Amino acid sequence: MESTELSQEERDLGIQPIGQVLEECGLKAHDLVTASTEQLTHKMVSRAVKGRRLTENTKGKVLRALNAAAGRDFDAGRLFTY
Repeated sequence: MESTELSQEERDLGIQPIGQVLEECGLKAHDLVTASTEQLTHKMVSRAVKGRRLTENTKGKVLRALNAAAGRDFDAGRLFTY
């Protein structure tokens, strides 16, 4: 394994708080994709909820889309545990 590759345990971080936030706000992945002005995909949102490690860029896209869809101002610290 190359030193830049992460093990499966390091990539999969378990269900993230963003899943609970989406549920509380009554939102689905499609709502975030629709609200996004960036290239956000359903797969990106799904990976965010499932706890797959995201790049900072993708986390930012998900955060901005959630803020737009929910009409609130969440911060990344509340949505992700990593």
